[in-house]
Amino acid sequence: MTPTIDQALQAARAQGLDRLDAQLLLGHVLGQARAWLIAHDGDPLTAAQAEAFAGLCARRAAGEPLAYLVGEREFHGLTLQVSPAVLVPRPDTETLVDWALELLGGELADRPAPSVVDLGTGSGAIALAVAHRHAAAHVEAVDTSLDALEVARANGRRLGLPVVWHLGSWFEPLAGRRFDLVLSNPPYIAADDPHLAALGHEPTQALTPGGDGLDSLRWLAAHAPAHLQPGGWLLLEHGWDQADAVAAMLGDAGFAAVSHRRDLAGHRRCTGGRWPG
Repeated sequence: MTPTIDQALQAARAQGLDRLDAQLLLGHVLGQARAWLIAHDGDPLTAAQAEAFAGLCARRAAGEPLAYLVGEREFHGLTLQVSPAVLVPRPDTETLVDWALELLGGELADRPAPSVVDLGTGSGAIALAVAHRHAAAHVEAVDTSLDALEVARANGRRLGLPVVWHLGSWFEPLAGRRFDLVLSNPPYIAADDPHLAALGHEPTQALTPGGDGLDSLRWLAAHAPAHLQPGGWLLLEHGWDQADAVAAMLGDAGFAAVSHRRDLAGHRRCTGGRWPG
């Protein structure tokens, strides 16, 4: 006899799954929203549905991200498709998007079609969120992984957002070009950070550059000036304890107005500066 929806969810909770995760996984199997599950909690599952749900629960209990299991993640009001080729977009990264939109609507508002580039775009989350919220911007994005770029391109097509995608490393495909706003959430976790072990399902090259975790941030701070318009901004996401180090890099590179933005937990998660030209 197959379990009912309620019995299946109780069994998932007994495995240690979060209630919301269990509901989202079962909703994914059934093609139904959470509200429907609650209203139909006495309905029985078919054998195939019960088996599929049990398999997803086992993978989630083993640490596989929920977003990979259901194939999507919400970010800044957009539903993005994700796969193991890209990092799962985090709410903290919305801090970077919010800062970019603040500049585009403020200090950079006098530029009729501001040029924006997102370096290391992954799923395209940052680039697509900016394009969605600031339609006047000309948004481009770069990633060194073809698999990641295919995910980003698919998201752009599905959402109908006109981002220009480039395959390559950092500024490599953008030789000789300058932008009003350069954004990046680069790999920044130190090689010996114990948190890396819990992120084993996500692409390592997008998480850590090795060493102290600062190499990508150092490179971007040093090379961004050659790709910024006078008065343009570089905004970088980084680790919760790296703000001072990144601010020093920007100061050494000649950036002005170096400042920070805090994430949902109150950590200085993003650091940026204006290129005086």
